[in-house]
Amino acid sequence: MENTKERLSKGKAAGIVGILANVALFIVKIVIGIISGSIAVIADAINNLSDAGSSVFVFVGYHFSGKPADREHPYGHARMEYLCGLFISVIITVLGIELLRDSVSKLFSDTEGAHFEIVSIIVMAVTMLGKAALAIYYSAVAKRIGSDALRASAIDSIGDIFATGAVVAGMLLAPVTGRYTDAVLGGAIAIYIIVLGIKLVWEASDTLIGKAPDREIISSIVKKIRSYDGVLGIHDLVVHSYGAGRIFASVHVEVDADGDIMVSHDLCDNIENDFRAEGKIELVIHMDPVQNSDPRVNALRAEVSEIISHIAAEQGSPASMHDFRAVFGVTHSNLIFDVAVTDEFPLSDREMSEYIEKEVKKLDSTYNTVITVDRDYTTNRFGEIV
Repeated sequence: MENTKERLSKGKAAGIVGILANVALFIVKIVIGIISGSIAVIADAINNLSDAGSSVFVFVGYHFSGKPADREHPYGHARMEYLCGLFISVIITVLGIELLRDSVSKLFSDTEGAHFEIVSIIVMAVTMLGKAALAIYYSAVAKRIGSDALRASAIDSIGDIFATGAVVAGMLLAPVTGRYTDAVLGGAIAIYIIVLGIKLVWEASDTLIGKAPDREIISSIVKKIRSYDGVLGIHDLVVHSYGAGRIFASVHVEVDADGDIMVSHDLCDNIENDFRAEGKIELVIHMDPVQNSDPRVNALRAEVSEIISHIAAEQGSPASMHDFRAVFGVTHSNLIFDVAVTDEFPLSDREMSEYIEKEVKKLDSTYNTVITVDRDYTTNRFGEIV
């Protein structure tokens, strides 16, 4: 993927290309639509105008995304890309509703059907090639810079090709199928625009609300941290995205409790600095010392981990254990640990704790459990990411 500066530059360039191409297509189609009186052609033209508006938002979004962080926005402005995407989606949906209203109105009116010249049919067919070229361009840039907005624009352009194809088909069929052909096709295109707009609104809202981080990002973070000598395990990884290239994360890193604390602290600092040097993720590490040299504790850790794995398999939802400690006493012993589960886990926190305690008591009735159930915000146990 390109670096942030090059990414923003290519994103803005794609926005400009989209504006010019879609405005040109709009002018051609609106002229044909007015001359022929075709609501389907006019609908297709307005669809291109909405695409031009979308490209304006793409340009504006990438422009403001590049603004540096300030006092009011310490995490930067990269989410402007997502916000502009939401505006685009709402505009597309509203335009689709208006076009559907016009199509229904014409369907029940007494006006004559649209009249087409062969030149108009040829020109409309040629515009499909323009959209195909734009779709290929969007797709290539989206892949290179990792842009969801341009990827959506590419998909939208492909859909426009089929929409225009339907209009051309209607032009050819109108003399045979009658005057309602144009209104029906116009309505079909309008419904397509509405469905597309609602889909885009949902996707943009999903990102702004805070959807789960991408599995590839989680995998890369986990693999990199685990690659350092001295890291015994990791847990409680939380990732926040403030836009492309603006990712903040925190994680707990397990180190040997018997090791030199200054060495372990230096290890965590080095990991944070390495992530920061790559310029992709701002990482904060909480260091967790883990008892690793006591055979009795290690054996208990393995047994309790097996119990939790069995419960997870039984419930059909992932769960994992971390921060295991054992405090042995004369009359009883306390086993202290955390259990990470996803929000979809069938059991409540209390039910999970009671279930584990019941199974642990089978190992030894003098064992008491002190369990903290927390949430795995990555929706995957780290052990499953390879």
